[in-house]
Amino acid sequence: MNSIQKEIIIGKKVEITKSSFVNEEIASSAEVKFTCCQCSHLNSVIIKPYESGFPIFQLYHENRVLSRNELLKNDMARKTSYHMLHLGEITVNDLPTLYLSTDCKNCSEKYLVIFSYGEKQPGLEILQLSGIWNYTLK
Repeated sequence: MNSIQKEIIIGKKVEITKSSFVNEEIASSAEVKFTCCQCSHLNSVIIKPYESGFPIFQLYHENRVLSRNELLKNDMARKTSYHMLHLGEITVNDLPTLYLSTDCKNCSEKYLVIFSYGEKQPGLEILQLSGIWNYTLK
């Protein structure tokens, strides 16, 4: 799991086995499986609450990696509700939103994972994946 430092071009969104995890399902970690769009290898990403990921702001800040519009256009995140703007301009599910980069274990194709994690309401912690997209460096 890495951060992305250079500008990228978003490719195809890949199918994931499960996009939403709640309470006990994310007690220590959540495993998300996806198939590489290049070589069809089954990969997995382990997301650990409060350990995995980097703030999504790093992607769109000064358009260094992706523009804010690119994130919105590709339905990777949405504009944050007015009462939750303290979390940033764009979020997934109005929760703290993070990203990480991973590679296919077989062919090294690069993937961007975008997800949110937090307490949606008292007693309901949720990890919500927006999706996984392959990408190339610009």
